[in-house]
Amino acid sequence: MAPENLKKTLNALPNSPGVYKYFDSEGTLIYIGKAKNLKKRVSSYFSKQHYENRKTAVLVSRIADIQFTLVETEMDALLLENALIKQFQPKFNINLKDDKTYPFICLKHERFPRLFPTRNVVKDGSEYFGPYASVGMMHTILDLIRALYPIRNCNLVLSESNIRSLKFKPCLELDIGNCLAPCVARQSEEDYVENIRQVRNILKGNLSEVKTHLKKAMAEAAELLRFEEAARYKKRIDMLENYQSKSTIVNGIPQDLDVFSVVSDEKFAFINYLKVSSGMIIQTQTFELKKKMEESDEELLTLAIAEVRETYKSTSRELIVPIQPDLEDDKLTITIPKAGEKKKLLDLSLKNALYYKKEKLSQYEKLNPEFKTERLLNQLKSDLRLNELPVHMECFDNSNFQGTNAVSACVVFRDGKPSKKDYRIFNVKTVVGPNDFATMEEVIFRRYKRLKEENQPLPQLIVIDGGKGQLSSAIESLKKLDLYGKVAVIGIAKRLEELYYPEDELPLYLDKKSETLRVIQQMRDEAHRFGITHHRKKRSRNTFVSELEQIDGIGEQSVQLLLKSFRSVGAIKQKSLEELSEVLGNSRAEKVYAYFNP
Repeated sequence: MAPENLKKTLNALPNSPGVYKYFDSEGTLIYIGKAKNLKKRVSSYFSKQHYENRKTAVLVSRIADIQFTLVETEMDALLLENALIKQFQPKFNINLKDDKTYPFICLKHERFPRLFPTRNVVKDGSEYFGPYASVGMMHTILDLIRALYPIRNCNLVLSESNIRSLKFKPCLELDIGNCLAPCVARQSEEDYVENIRQVRNILKGNLSEVKTHLKKAMAEAAELLRFEEAARYKKRIDMLENYQSKSTIVNGIPQDLDVFSVVSDEKFAFINYLKVSSGMIIQTQTFELKKKMEESDEELLTLAIAEVRETYKSTSRELIVPIQPDLEDDKLTITIPKAGEKKKLLDLSLKNALYYKKEKLSQYEKLNPEFKTERLLNQLKSDLRLNELPVHMECFDNSNFQGTNAVSACVVFRDGKPSKKDYRIFNVKTVVGPNDFATMEEVIFRRYKRLKEENQPLPQLIVIDGGKGQLSSAIESLKKLDLYGKVAVIGIAKRLEELYYPEDELPLYLDKKSETLRVIQQMRDEAHRFGITHHRKKRSRNTFVSELEQIDGIGEQSVQLLLKSFRSVGAIKQKSLEELSEVLGNSRAEKVYAYFNP
């Protein structure tokens, strides 16, 4: 069994791919591992009674702390694990002494660039894509590229003077279609460079631009009646659509980088740091900062960058950040990426920061439930643009069947939770037929007229189940009661879950996963459930009453006596003439008995 101090960490692990790190009681990193599912893999170490070998048993006995980093795919986990093992060489890991474990694809920095596999990354201006988790994967990509765009594979020096002087002769690669012979000027440099640009897009995973380029070329060939050429372009497009690019850690970023992301709320900030060296993530860490004076994200990020770079002795000359920090250093490049590989790194950092924040807040809320309530109410206030915390909220929903048996339900939420003892049901009195707007106007007026007369506290938020029509009807009643503007009111429409505000034509759309929308939906669903339940009871009761009233000589008073004594029509059917006579007398009892026993 895991020690008590590790159980919380194990429970918090996600069912996602990532890399986990084990530390001993002295804080020394002793093991690094990868997992397709972090929760299952790490938990398996502590669920076994017996281990396959003594080394594993010793490892588990020494684990005092666990840290993890989330990645997008299992392949990313494999590559990150490899990079971290080389960097830290933990005691219980196999020692990876070979720095050439994974292959790259090199786009050579030269005139008429070549494309070839390599395990040596040389800083000569060339572009390197990878690393790839297997040689087979890498060759699949190379084969696709060569089928789409013929690129030379010779190492001839194709200077302008050499080509002009016809120093070289075409080789067999031209005859079999693998090369278009730029060495003898059969392919222009402009055409070759355009092919390389498309190759670079494939290697970076930007397949849409490549497909657009090929479709345009296919259309042009077809328009000129060059159908065989158009068919070749069509074949290339099909190949490209069948190809799925494989995920890698970093593509085409040879320089060292420091990546920072920040997420915060009113009390805490969480900052994630990724250190990238030679295209590999070699360090990850997430820090928690407690705010003292409502510091901005810019201030916190600036503080963290200085402290982290000093702690890890970082010499990277480029920072990848989501916002501009308050830093002045002529030798330091600060990048806020919008797309590409650097944006992927920033997104990965943000993903880890968000997960860390989620788990930390979950721990705080378990220890202090009031913290969760306060946070939720502040979130509601912020998202719904309220002037005060919505401690007391009420939601209304109407129910009827073809205009009959109309009822309206009012559910009450206090501190973000249902307060069922305060629920109310309204039997509609003044509305005839299926008129949802008039029903809402009546019920809102009755509810808040009574609260005013009895000097009861009003809610901070009223939620109307419906769009602009129902909301307008509710507003009319609030105006009659001189409450409009004193109590916030919104409407929620079911179709797209949009929120409507008074005197605002455009609805508000909240994130589908937000806590605020979830609370509003819970209120709406609870009002619907509560209203439907009472509507069915009323309809059922009225159905029974109408059947008894069909008996000649039996009026409303007799019906009430029967239902009060026997509870249901089914029970009345089973009663003897003597039992019915005790309630109604002989004359009326004989009529009821004869109706059910013809």
